Amino acid sequence: MTMQAMNDTYDAVIVGARCAGAATAMLLASFGLRVLLFDKSRYGTDTLSTHALMRPAVLLLQRWGLTDRLEAEGTPRITKTSFHYSDSERREAVEVDIKPRHGVEALYAPRRNVLDRILVDAAREAGADVHHGVQMLDLLRADDGRVAGVRLRDESGRARAVRAGIVIGADGRRSGVARLAGSTPYVLGRHKTSCAYAYFRDLPIDGNRWYFRPGMGAGAIPTNDGNTLFFASFPGDFGKGPASERVRAFHHVIREAAPDIGVRVSNAQLASKLHFFGGMRGFVRQPWGDGWALVGDAGYMTDPITAHGITNALRDAELLARAITEGTGLAEYQTARDDLSLEFFEVSDRVASLDWDIPTVQQYHRMMSKEMGREEEALVTMEGASATAA
Repeated sequence: MTMQAMNDTYDAVIVGARCAGAATAMLLASFGLRVLLFDKSRYGTDTLSTHALMRPAVLLLQRWGLTDRLEAEGTPRITKTSFHYSDSERREAVEVDIKPRHGVEALYAPRRNVLDRILVDAAREAGADVHHGVQMLDLLRADDGRVAGVRLRDESGRARAVRAGIVIGADGRRSGVARLAGSTPYVLGRHKTSCAYAYFRDLPIDGNRWYFRPGMGAGAIPTNDGNTLFFASFPGDFGKGPASERVRAFHHVIREAAPDIGVRVSNAQLASKLHFFGGMRGFVRQPWGDGWALVGDAGYMTDPITAHGITNALRDAELLARAITEGTGLAEYQTARDDLSLEFFEVSDRVASLDWDIPTVQQYHRMMSKEMGREEEALVTMEGASATAA
């Protein structure tokens, strides 16, 4: 669709059509709101991601009727996850079967060019006006300073203004909406991990595997096209130095932290280039103001070593959409988000330090599991309350 086909005014304009923005657009549009969803990237492109969906994320995708689409795209079912701990003296593995609960029978780890496309399609089907190749230039403001819309530009250089009842920033950790609206973090992580990851062919694994060794971490995640994602995390910066050194660092971490598969990875066929993320301290930003709101990494980012980013994004899309459509207000959105985030954020930041012994990181994982269980129950309770009200 061309930018000329946009309306002049919408109930909600959403900046960013990745998982957080597309999910929010789908939910708002399905409630009858006039929604504009746009993104500067092309439709169906990939992006930096850890891929893993935790149980609360799958619960929501199933509620929204989208897990069948994931499976139709060949996204493997994950029915087991394992935690592997090692140091200079011992190795220990803890296996966890994914037991059916609240209708969730398996987890998934889709490529983002699969998940984001499914959510964008669902948003369009719900009635949202979706555009790609469009960039936000600025926020529009009313005479009283309230955010009242956006100024946009498409790939040809054409510009226009669009008015909105609310502008929602779903534009990632370096959110332009957050910057222009004046949102600042009120919680900051103390630690960060950098990571490198790549996709490999012909390395099937039986479920997600998470590896933890003092000073480093790694993971193996089955995803689309028969590929397995392997990532390596450590303090420092994978993103600097000669490429050959970064490749050696990646394989060193895999061999040290994941010795059961490290040699296989070193000899396996790459299905992609090696991607690097230099790390960024997590944060919790003010997620709303007069005429604007933030969702996904724009408002709340945990360190990627705990692989909870997509789950946070889908959960917060649900919370924000409910606050808008049920009239509880954006302050309630912030309260609900923080109640389900702050304890997990703190524990995740401790894990990101990579400065722990094995009993300590195992305790951190038990704490995170408890928080994810609380997150799941909150989403179940919310749906039950909505059904009762209806």
